[in-house]
This record gives sequence, structure tokens and C-alpha cells, in this order.
Amino acid sequence: MAEAASDGERPARPVPEATVSRLAVYLRVLGDLRESGVETVSSEELAGASGVNSAKLRKDLSYLGSYGVRGVGYDVASLQERLRGELGMDHRQSVALVGVGNLGLALAGYAGFAGRGFPVSALFDVDDDLVGVEINGILVRHVRDIPEACAEGGVTIGMIATPAHAAQSVCDLLVRGGVQSILNFAPVLLQVPDNVEVRKVDLSVELQVLAFHVARRHGAGVPGSAGGTDEPGSAGGAGEPGPAPGSRAGGEAIVPAGGRDTSETNGSVVSPR
Repeated sequence: MAEAASDGERPARPVPEATVSRLAVYLRVLGDLRESGVETVSSEELAGASGVNSAKLRKDLSYLGSYGVRGVGYDVASLQERLRGELGMDHRQSVALVGVGNLGLALAGYAGFAGRGFPVSALFDVDDDLVGVEINGILVRHVRDIPEACAEGGVTIGMIATPAHAAQSVCDLLVRGGVQSILNFAPVLLQVPDNVEVRKVDLSVELQVLAFHVARRHGAGVPGSAGGTDEPGSAGGAGEPGPAPGSRAGGEAIVPAGGRDTSETNGSVVSPR
């Protein structure tokens, strides 16, 4: 195996955004391995299960100062805990969801958030027919209550699943409540203070990216393309299509340092409601 001799101290160097996205994937895979009773895993095995090559995985983990043990591999439990700490999951996260329309209702009912350490603890909407309704044991409150409820409940992450025209005002309310991390499903750019991080998920853009790669493989409408040619993968796997320019691994748009949401919507036609 190609692992180095022992774990080292975490280097004081910034971790690239693309690496952060892959670390989250490694953490999910390690959780699955641990649940299956696996105690050690080689870089090749962990990389294969994560969809990257082993060299990319070892480089990513080097940012944590974790190199495994030569001839043995990585201790699953130890690496899982190290990744949890690096990704800020060694303390409680609390999520507020704003917008309980079609998409919001699906997000509110997704058990995977709580299972990964991100329980939805607050729901908000502007619809009088929804305010006061209990969904999955959580009472839907009016959006006007966002600042107070988030501050009192220690909400750390806000999810926005509103129509585009309402997203900025909702974002402002979340920020007033002390929320510094926002996952935005609305097809609009958000203006936020420098200390607030925004991640954007635009489902229509993801479909457009998939359509691009299909066209690329068939050589349709892309000058100079050859049918069946694989695109280099940013995740490090041979033949994997990389994300669209300006996006992170996993397809989500990058929000650069400084907190501003500058990701492109590319003419989204998907309404989160």
C-alpha cells in the first residue's frame, strides 16, 4: 500500500474547496464501513468506494495530517472522527428550513439530515395555511419569527427553499438571527455579509450539466469534440466528468471567500415551491 508511516499533526494550511467536498464523501463512506463492522481500510478501497483515485484521496487526507499505516491502511473509526472534527461535526448543528412548499416539504421529511448530524429543528413559511401546522413534530412558524427563533434555538445553518423573489429577504432574516451558513435552493444570487457562507444548489443547472456531458460524449453541438471521449474528472477518477466551470465537486456552485454568493443561476427554470 502507498500509505505513509504514521499520522502527523494537522498542517496549518488552507484546505481547497474541492477537497472539502470530497472529505464529506469520505466521511459518509467511512460511516457506512463502520456500520458494516469494517475496522481498517486501504487507500485503494476507500478511494474506490468514494469515486476517486487513491492518489487524490491521499492528497486530500494529507491536509489533515492523516496518512494511515503502511501495510495496514486507515483505522476507520479514527479517520472518521478526524474528518468529523475537520468538517465541524464534532459539535451540535441545528438547521432551520424556510419555505415549506413542495421542495421544502421533501427536505423537511428527509431523515438523512438528522442521520448525518444536521437535524432540522425549525420550519418557517409565509403561508397562513401552513403556519401553525406541525410537520414531523416541528411547528411551522411565520417567517417574521426567524431572527428571534434562530437566535434562541442556536440555529447554525439555514436552508432556503422559497421562490426566488423571497430568497434575499429570507436570507437577511436568517443573518439577523445569527445564522452564518446558508444552503440556498432558490435560483437567485444572495448578497450576504463577509462572515456568512452560502452554498447554492440549482437543480436545473445540474440537469444542464448532465445534458452537456451527454452531448459531449456523442459529439453533438460541441465544436472539436469527439464522440465517446471521456472528460477528465476533477475528483481524480479516470473518465469521470468534472463539474461545470465555477462549481465544486458534487455540482454545487462555489461561493468564494468573503461570503458573497456569486454563483451563476444560468437561467434556472426550477421553482422550489
